[in-house]
This record gives sequence, C-alpha cells and structure tokens, in this order.
Amino acid sequence: MSEFEREYGWDDEISRDDEFVVLPEGDYDFEVTGFDRSRSKGSDSIPPSNMAVLDIKITDGKSTVSVKDYLVLHTKMEWKLSQFFRSIGMKKQGETVRMNWSAVPGAKGRCKVIVDEYTNDKGQTRESNKIAKYYDYTAPTPVSGGWKPGAF
Repeated sequence: MSEFEREYGWDDEISRDDEFVVLPEGDYDFEVTGFDRSRSKGSDSIPPSNMAVLDIKITDGKSTVSVKDYLVLHTKMEWKLSQFFRSIGMKKQGETVRMNWSAVPGAKGRCKVIVDEYTNDKGQTRESNKIAKYYDYTAPTPVSGGWKPGAF
C-alpha cells in the first residue's frame, strides 16, 4: 500500500472522480506494492497450497492501475514462481534460489498485461487487467554524459 493509501473515517472528505481504468494489452513496467500470504483453495490439478497474493502497480504514463496476481507455491507452478523472481532480478535462468518474500515489496520488473473479460455476479460483462507473463530482469542502462572523476 502506498503512503497515500489508507482507510477512510466515516466523516472524511473525498474528492477523486477518476473511473476504473483498464490498460490496453501490452508490455509494461511494474512495481510490487505489497503482498499477502494466503492459501489457495486447490483445483483438480493442484491441491490447496500456500499462495502469495501480489499487489502490482502498473503505469502507462497516463494512468496507473493496480493488478492482483496470485502465485501458488506448488511444484506444478514452480515455472511461474521462477518467472516472477527472474523478472525482479532475484533469480537467474537455471539458478536455484530461496524465495525471499521480505524483499518482494518495492521490487520492480516488466510484464505482459492482458485484458481479461469476465461476467460478474449480476450477469454483466466486465474487463480487468491480468498479468500473462513476467519478463526476465534487465539491468538499467547507465546514463552517459554524466560526471566523470578527473574530467574537466
């Protein structure tokens, strides 16, 4: 949760009028703003397991959206766990690492965002963003033309 996000009191003032935003499908930079430890209900292929519920902030330059992503801690989903930890620079391809969840909030990376269409409990068709893929981390390129020791 950002420093500006907070619970309202019953008598607080409100002013924001912006609408719910769905970003177009594409590749975006992201930041993990938080995560919760949870438990999945399980499915036909994966039993109930530990699950990380990630709060992801994605900005396209005009709008900022929050996306929840769910990482199930099970061997069948190890590929997605590896993909996520590679995207935030905490794992390299082929490397074995211990998942360091305390370092996840504030981590940044790049992902592919898709538009997911669903039907709500009132039978209305809605859209939301989902993360389809996490891309491997690439270190920022140093900016040239900066200060150089000994150069005048």
